This record gives sequence, structure tokens and C-alpha cells, in this order.
Amino acid sequence: MSYQVLARKWRPKTFQELVGQEHVVRALTNALEQQRLHHAYLFTGTRGVGKTTLARILAKALNCNTGITATPCGVCSACTEIDSGRFVDLIELDAASNTQVDNMRELLESALYAPTSGRFKVYIIDEVHMLSKSAFNAMLKTLEEPPAHVKFILATTDPQKIPVTVLSRCLQFTLRQMPVPAITAHLHAVLQKEAISADALALHLIARAAAGSMRDALSLLDQAIAYGMGAVREAEVHAMLGAIDQSYLFTLLQMLARRDGAGLLSVAHNMEERSLSFDDALGELALLLHQIALGQTVPDAIPADLPERAQILELGTQFSPEDIQLYYQIALLARRDLSLAPDEHAGFCMCLLRMLAFTPREVSAAKTAAPQPVSAPVSPAPQPVAQTVVEQPPQASEPPATPPVFDGNWRGLVDQLKLSGMARMLAQNCVLEEFDGNRIRLSVPQDHKHLLDNTYQEKLRSTLREHFNKQLQVVIELGAAGMNTPAKEIAQEKATRQSEAEASIQNDPFVRDLVESFDATIIPSTIKPIK
Repeated sequence: MSYQVLARKWRPKTFQELVGQEHVVRALTNALEQQRLHHAYLFTGTRGVGKTTLARILAKALNCNTGITATPCGVCSACTEIDSGRFVDLIELDAASNTQVDNMRELLESALYAPTSGRFKVYIIDEVHMLSKSAFNAMLKTLEEPPAHVKFILATTDPQKIPVTVLSRCLQFTLRQMPVPAITAHLHAVLQKEAISADALALHLIARAAAGSMRDALSLLDQAIAYGMGAVREAEVHAMLGAIDQSYLFTLLQMLARRDGAGLLSVAHNMEERSLSFDDALGELALLLHQIALGQTVPDAIPADLPERAQILELGTQFSPEDIQLYYQIALLARRDLSLAPDEHAGFCMCLLRMLAFTPREVSAAKTAAPQPVSAPVSPAPQPVAQTVVEQPPQASEPPATPPVFDGNWRGLVDQLKLSGMARMLAQNCVLEEFDGNRIRLSVPQDHKHLLDNTYQEKLRSTLREHFNKQLQVVIELGAAGMNTPAKEIAQEKATRQSEAEASIQNDPFVRDLVESFDATIIPSTIKPIK
């Protein structure tokens, strides 16, 4: 017997076996049980998500010898013939190969005759968007008022190319791309039936490479079984797909956390020696950074059965959320500009060095301060004298540490603070309620309560304590809506400057001459005030 590929061998034969399209299955099941049958259905979705499979199951449900049912028996003559492709009243047409109006007219003429053995004549037209305009026009009347014994099931990957007049005559269902966990679970079930062993991470790699297509996933699984001589192993799937080994990416981020530039370049060099794709590496790195960001904010969003879950959550503790967001953006831009680099290896290395260089200010300050103790033993004096010298600098540095005078101008203070990102946005959207020298109380308006993240609050507290050079008590609470914050003042001033700039342009004699003489139009969005 000839070998049957997994995608055909394990094609679902009932609604219950269909994976990942519960919303469509539920609608069709209810319609069949209540006998509320439409004459034309349109299934849309990307390749390999089950459009044709769903159409054939629906054809069985309509023609099963037990009656119209949501659970066809699968053993009667109609069900078995449909499964084997021999049912005379099921006509499948590939619109990509039959685009002309003559093909459509021939099909519509045959639709006038009663079914030979079934209850309905079912026409499945795949890739229907490929039909010509004249073929669509020939189809319209029959599609709107078909004979009672005819059902049309149309399928397409590009519904935007279908005329609106056709869309309005069909009951449309959009099939979703398969999520990775659903594909992984189905592949595991298929391999159990095939009695083939597999690594969980190998199946996860295949599911991710399938990009939402179950057919692609099963084809890749066929290839992996052949490549692995009857077993599906992680290392072999990595080699087959040319995928980036996740261990490289985890090592890179660990080196980045330690600010180890030499280690970063060493890992990049090893990847080059293995001829790995740096474009794929940047894509995988961005995906990993996305998962780390999820783990930092919503740990439950990382699937419990994900093999790398523990490593992802661990890395999340080594970086601030701001760091991860910055690295994610750098990875995306580096991937976009990779073709402009001298070569892919250079572009990838520059991306890593950019991540290393663009560090937050407090990290840079800590690194600048770190070498200072090394330079302390400058004098060749004996050890006791050296100890005396070490004690001197704190006394000499006391005068500059005098707390600065604060006159209650919160906006002016925010401009002096060394803040960036979301922490600065939080400060700009605060109102000073109280300050007594040892305690400062701030309020955030209701419409900006999303800024009350613990990370941003702690950043603001530590910066204020550093600025005042004392263990200041900082209380940040939720206030009323519509408070006059620095951010609101800045926005109002900006709007005032913009309106003044627009008025200046509109009142300019030269501009008015242009408007009157040439019927010119002033576009306000192009006017920018001079800073």
C-alpha cells in the first residue's frame, strides 16, 4: 500500500474532531439541529485552517442517510462515499483552474437537475475569489434563488476580492488561525495514534513554524518523522527547520544582564560559525522579549506547559520593564535594517552593542562610580596612613550634599529630576498636595490611574530621595479627575502656541495674497510653532 500523508490520513471527519474552530462549529451545529439551513455558505481564512474539511463535513451532515444531522453517522453509503471522494452529488470545483464564465455556466446548468442519490446537491467552490467578473455575474441569480435541492459552499483565502453582491448572498464564517497550544496538542494526539515518540519542545517548534496552519504543521511533522528516522527530537527539528536554538537567545540575555560585551560577541561569533540566520535570530529574540514582558506584567499569560516558562520568568527578574521594552524596539529596528548592514553578522552585533550602550541613567551612574574605590590607594604610605586617608573623602564631600531648597514648584522640580519613560510621565501627571521637608504627598488624577504601577512609583520615590539627599517619605495616591498637573499645563501651553502660530500664518499678508490670488488652502497640521 502507498503511504498516506498525515494531513490526509487524520483529516477530521466530524465536527467534534475539528480543532480550533469552535465558534464556527457551534453556529453550524445549532443551525443543523434546528433545521435552519442557508442555501449558500462562505468559509474564509488562511491556508490550512480547515475550510475544505469543514465544507465536506457539512456536506455529510446534509446528506447522511440518518437525516439532516450535526452528527453524521460516518458509516452509511453517503458518508463513506463523501469521505472517499466518490459521492456523485458532491461537486468540488477549484476556481483557480476554472475561472472562466463557461465553466460557471456549465456548473449552474447541472444544478437544475435533481440529486442522483443524495438529499442535496452540494457544490464546493474552492478559492472562489479567483473567478472572473463575468463568472461571478453569471452566478449571482442562481446564488440568490437556487433550487431547493442545491447548497453552495464557497471557500477563499481572500474575501476582499469577492464582489459585495456575492458576499451579501452568503452566510459568512471566518476561520481563525490555529493557536500554538492547539496545534501542539493535536500533533501529540496524532503521534500517539501513530505510536511515534516525540519531544514536547520539538512539537512546540513545529507548531510555531506552522504559523497557524494545521495542514502545514502536519506536513512539517511528516518531514520531521522522516528526518529523525521515525522519532521527533528537539535537536533534529531545530536542524530541519533551521530554527534558532533558544539556548543562544537565553545566553545572550544573560550576558546582557551582566553587561558582558565580550560574552555577547562570543555568542554571536558561535552563531555565525553554525551559519544560523541572523534575521531569524532577531525575530526569535523579539518574540522572547515579548514573552519576558508578559511574564513581568501578567505571569499567567505564559502557558504553564511552555518548556521555557521557568527561564522566561527568571529572566524577567533580571531586567526592568523599561529595559525589556527598549530591547524589543531595538530588535525590531535591527531586523528591519538588517539588509542595510555590511553583512548580517555585523548588523546583529551592532544590535547587541546598541542594547548594551542604551542603558538607563542609574545603571550608567553605578558603572561610573564603581571604579572609584580602585583609585583610592594612590599614596605609597604604610597601611595605617592609608586607612586614615580613606576616611577623609566623606568629610570633604559633605558640603555639596546639603539638601536643595524647594519652593513648592512641583513642575520646576520635575524638570530637575533625572527621570525618563513612564516614571517621568507619572511625575508630570502628579499634583503636589503636601510637603513639610520630610514627607511629600502627591495625587494622580483618575484619568491617569494606569500610571500607578509599583515599578514607576518606586522609580519616582528613589529619584526624589536622591534629589533631596534624605530618606524622604513619598506618598502617591489617587486623586480626583481634571486636576491641574504639569502635563496638563504643558499641553495647554502647547495648544496656545499652536493656535498663535496658526493665527500668525493666517494673518500674514503674503499668505493672504496667496489664498486670494491662487485659491490656496492653509493646512493647520503643517504649521509648527517656533520653539
